[in-house]
Amino acid sequence: MQLIRGLHNLPKHAPCALTIGNFDGVHRGHQALLQRLVISARDLGLPSCLLSFEPLPQEFFAQHKAPPRLTRLREKWNALCPCHIDEFLCMHFDKQLAELSATDFIHFILLEKLNTRYLLVGDDFRFGKDRLGDYNMLKQAGKELGFTVEDSPSICQGDTRISSTAIRAALSNNQLALAQSMLGRPYQICGRVAHGDKRGRTIGFPTINIKLRRHATPLSGVYAVSLQGIAPTPLKGVANIGKRPTVDGINLQLEVHLFNFDQSVYGREVCVEFHHKLRDEQHFESFDALKQQIQLDSEQARHFFAAQPKTS
Repeated sequence: MQLIRGLHNLPKHAPCALTIGNFDGVHRGHQALLQRLVISARDLGLPSCLLSFEPLPQEFFAQHKAPPRLTRLREKWNALCPCHIDEFLCMHFDKQLAELSATDFIHFILLEKLNTRYLLVGDDFRFGKDRLGDYNMLKQAGKELGFTVEDSPSICQGDTRISSTAIRAALSNNQLALAQSMLGRPYQICGRVAHGDKRGRTIGFPTINIKLRRHATPLSGVYAVSLQGIAPTPLKGVANIGKRPTVDGINLQLEVHLFNFDQSVYGREVCVEFHHKLRDEQHFESFDALKQQIQLDSEQARHFFAAQPKTS
């Protein structure tokens, strides 16, 4: 999969099969749509292309009031790689794009820039200034301008439509198994290991510190986790995600204490999978009280992992 950042980096584009959306989380509904896109593209002899945006449109309009995203760009890239898309075009969402009418979006973006011959969108897709464009407009434009438009129905789990919103709600309500089933994988947060204040080391619980680089997350508290990226197999541990009230923290941070591990891994890119919530984040009056609680958290996490069925 080729990543293209912005229309200015897009060479004269060959005809393509395209889909458009936020694809936040790249959940099972997204995966079904992308599988259909890839099959249709191959049948038509066209490259498959995904168009998405940074920041997400909701983040542009609502800024810090926007719902927490499930995946940052790198995490989205990681989740998209197994989907066999040929091109991932990431456009900067700014005032100019927000003011583009639905009609101009069709003519300028879809046709002039991307040379779209086949377009597959979700059944709730809206686009253009004030979100006035929809599937019916695209379908009519396709008939008039010579490209095929199809919609992809939602995927449901029971009575619940699989969506980024539903996954955020499941994570916030401590329904990690439900979120995992909608995502098709455990929920994870990835980032680069950074230097912290090293207070954990002083109480016997060294931590791996990961800057979240986002204004909010759908998770908060202490979790049993596994970490990928520094060993051949995932390493188990406990993680705190939040603002660390005991040390008067201000910024969101993810801190992971791994069992039986104390190596320097600064600068490594890692992914933390969340398996079970142990408790909410809380303030402790002393570091001794915090140390005792971390010991309890670690014991609970070990019991949780020991109770899980073994995988071959």
